[in-house]
Amino acid sequence: MNDQAALRRGTVQRTTAETDISVSIDLDGSGTADVSTGLPFFDHMLDQIGRHGGFDLTVSATGDLHVDGHHTVEDVGIAVGEAFREAVGDKAGVRRFASGLYPLDEALIEVALDLSGRPYVVVDLPFGEVLALGSPPFNPEMAEHFLVSFATSASITLHVTKRGGTNTHHIIEATFKGLARTLRDAVRVEGVGVPSTKGTL
Repeated sequence: MNDQAALRRGTVQRTTAETDISVSIDLDGSGTADVSTGLPFFDHMLDQIGRHGGFDLTVSATGDLHVDGHHTVEDVGIAVGEAFREAVGDKAGVRRFASGLYPLDEALIEVALDLSGRPYVVVDLPFGEVLALGSPPFNPEMAEHFLVSFATSASITLHVTKRGGTNTHHIIEATFKGLARTLRDAVRVEGVGVPSTKGTL
């Protein structure tokens, strides 16, 4: 195991014609997040990943917000997923699976994931009236797009299901907090070998 893997850190720089993004993550951090994407509500959600995941997470992103937030949210999801995949390394000793139910007032979200190395995403997060959040506005539909982009780039299996809820803010925030907690549980080191009959993940 090299020093980078032992430290469980990942760093990604992603630049396209639409966005310029820098991400770093330390899976064994103190839950400190430093996030700036130009979308305050999205920043607040990414902060949940660091804080409730126990990760040190830094995200700096500039994008074509004059078009809308789609490219920024998508590319941040890709970059955070790639950094997470780098940080988790060969997954030796990790718990691998995690799941739970996460409430926020009337909202209740179920999250289950597997650090499988096989990206597969199922998201069932229906909203009533879709209301943009924050200024510049974050389109709630982009929450699912972030989850898909993140999980695909991180090479994990992810299922997210809304069990209840009417407040859009609560539904999305419970989702991000639930993702953070399940990631925290899944990357917990509790053994030495890779938790797979294949010997690799």
